[in-house]
Amino acid sequence: MPSLNKKSEKFLYEYLNNASPTGFEASGQKIWLRYIKPYVDEWQLDNYGTAYGIINPGKKYKVVIEAHADEISWFVNYISDKGYIQVIRNGGSDHIIAPSKRVNIHTKKGIVKGLFGWPAIHTRKGKDANLSPTLENIFIDVGAANKEEVLKMGIHVGCVITYEDELIEVNKKYYAGRALDNKMGGFCIAEVARLLKTNKKKLPYTLYVVNAVQEEIGLRGAQMVADTIKPDVAIITDVCHDTSTPLVDAKKQGDTKCGLGPSLTYAPAVHNNLLDLIIKTGEKKKIPFQRSASSRTTGTDTDAFAYSNGGVPSVLISLPLRYMHTTVEMAAKSDVENVIKLMYESLLAIKSGHNFKYFNKL
Repeated sequence: MPSLNKKSEKFLYEYLNNASPTGFEASGQKIWLRYIKPYVDEWQLDNYGTAYGIINPGKKYKVVIEAHADEISWFVNYISDKGYIQVIRNGGSDHIIAPSKRVNIHTKKGIVKGLFGWPAIHTRKGKDANLSPTLENIFIDVGAANKEEVLKMGIHVGCVITYEDELIEVNKKYYAGRALDNKMGGFCIAEVARLLKTNKKKLPYTLYVVNAVQEEIGLRGAQMVADTIKPDVAIITDVCHDTSTPLVDAKKQGDTKCGLGPSLTYAPAVHNNLLDLIIKTGEKKKIPFQRSASSRTTGTDTDAFAYSNGGVPSVLISLPLRYMHTTVEMAAKSDVENVIKLMYESLLAIKSGHNFKYFNKL
């Protein structure tokens, strides 16, 4: 199977460098749809912005491959008389990393540049010597003299804020940047669609290539689109933690590492028979993979699909990621390619009408 080509890499950088905050994913979805259109037969967009391409439409048996399109961000929550901006989370944004970060504030007038300010080390003395960022004390400075000037810029309560960070390569082996969680998954499922078309594979079922919105605030896009599509099988891709880095306890978080392949999750929502098919496919095709476990929920769109429509056999293929929910999320290039390969080969292993029930006869 071919590695990423120049067109794929161009799409990767354009898509990941574009801001797609939860609830405001439209611009990213346009980029994603533009790329997959040549590789699908039809495409759809639901009321809240979940986009999906359809391959081999009209078959009774329906399979989904899915990632989520949204990234964490901030909302403007309060503007002080002196022109400083207080924020609230939009998804699981980490207040610890905010100070000194550059930001883009998205307004009707366009992007307004700003930054999360922080008092200089020289001024933090006495009781403030060990001052730490909290959700209550972080703030954004846009260079305004007062509230009126902020408002004239087009900034108001409810404007969404993203970090100004772009995708880079590290040591020629890693991608790093913001929002690899989980726009890298959106890239992977788009590449699966491309490979199916390029390799002229005819599937015996209808395949839905789904880029869902609003995962970061409760799997909401997946919940909606699962009810719309009513699939028979769902293969979800998201990210998981590389637990080999400092300050992470692998005994508590699981033993997963970048560069050793995608991670397959054992969890109540993960269907054992479908997971067995994925594992056997990986072994047969010599695609490296790791294993992880979730005690209750996976915390991913897998849960939304699994528990929809009376129960949909679902599985989770995760991309190991360092420094999740920061501006320097890192993933191994080899893992990205192997997520694509494992999803692609697994789709070829699924037959129309494939019965994943635990047992049919007593």
